[in-house]
Amino acid sequence: MQTNFSLAQLADPDVAASEQILRRCVHCGFCTATCPTFKLLGDELDSPRGRIYLIKEMLENERPADARTVRHIDRCLSCLSCMTTCPSGVNYMHLVDHARAHIEQTFARPLPERWLRRLLAFVLPRPGLFRIALLGAMAARPFARLLPGRLGAMTRMAPARLPAPSPIDRPQVFPAEGRQRMRIALLTGCAQTVLDPAINEATVRLLTRFGAEVVVAEGAGCCGALVHHMGKTEAARQAAAANIHAWRRAAPDRVVVNASGCGTQVKDYGYMLRGDPALAENAAWTSAHTRDLVEVLDELGFAARARGSPQTLRIAYHSACSMQHGQKITGLPIRLLEAAGFEPLAVPEGHICCGSAGTYNLLQPDLAGRLGQRKAAHIESTRPDAIAAGNIGCIVQIANATTLPVLHTAQLLDWATGGPRPPRLS
Repeated sequence: MQTNFSLAQLADPDVAASEQILRRCVHCGFCTATCPTFKLLGDELDSPRGRIYLIKEMLENERPADARTVRHIDRCLSCLSCMTTCPSGVNYMHLVDHARAHIEQTFARPLPERWLRRLLAFVLPRPGLFRIALLGAMAARPFARLLPGRLGAMTRMAPARLPAPSPIDRPQVFPAEGRQRMRIALLTGCAQTVLDPAINEATVRLLTRFGAEVVVAEGAGCCGALVHHMGKTEAARQAAAANIHAWRRAAPDRVVVNASGCGTQVKDYGYMLRGDPALAENAAWTSAHTRDLVEVLDELGFAARARGSPQTLRIAYHSACSMQHGQKITGLPIRLLEAAGFEPLAVPEGHICCGSAGTYNLLQPDLAGRLGQRKAAHIESTRPDAIAAGNIGCIVQIANATTLPVLHTAQLLDWATGGPRPPRLS
């Protein structure tokens, strides 16, 4: 793609990076074939190629974002399926993140939407506040159908019950069983600790069982993805900086993340903070040493030591977009499930997003709901006993669209190697 940025514009490192991304696009349109919103809406501007044109025009002319551009950028899930499809290596992730930051700085949203976004950005990364908000939503759940638009959608997504906080998420060290082979800093996350703390409990049991000492570091918290994808760049950088400092003090061999949306963000810290002289080196180290849970289990030799599932189950494995497109982890979770004695099933249209996408199912409930129902229908067509996924957002989204049990991959692998049977399978 030809660009016409001035030398003064290119002096801004973010603009310079986006200009290089834009120049790689050759207008081929392969991305339209795998874009969820283009599949649903059929609008060129709701495809990656269309959004790239909008972003180029906005940045190149140094103009504030307009309502049309914002509408189509807001509809983007950041599923990154387009990056897997693109033959030219266009880094759409960094480009759309730059566009969102520009929108946040230059576009005045309607007051109700502005306050909703501020509320989500303030509450969701803070487990204590998030728990209080969910308790309120649970109380209002019987009246959800009477509530308008996004308010009704958010209320309907509230869980029927809320598990108690887990002591495992507090700062502490869990010793390895037997010979210690690795020291791991675990990102416990924010929303996950409230919605399903059993995931972190299964993760710690798994890692210590296979020879890892696990550290929940003092000062680590939200990865910053939620606010980052809302264009709130400074808040995202502050979250990243807090995690980097906490993990470097813990001196781990690996940083392990068991929510793939968070993992994609942490693996990008090096890029996010590349221009910060105080953090760039440690950010790059953190990104280079971050692994998804299944990656580090593979390093620890899970497949060779797995004893086999207590019960053979047909498992529909949902590959989260942040896992397959963001981190390029595709076959490994399936291989580990097979090694554990389960029967993983291929899900039709498995490359298409379920509609969760961080806060997307709260801010774009109609599109998210249609994608969730589409995903659930494809999963149910495989006639599984249960569904596995490696991302809390996907687990919640799919569970709202099906009656099948939906679990984190860690819970199944833990059960297969000596942990408790997940209650959802009962």
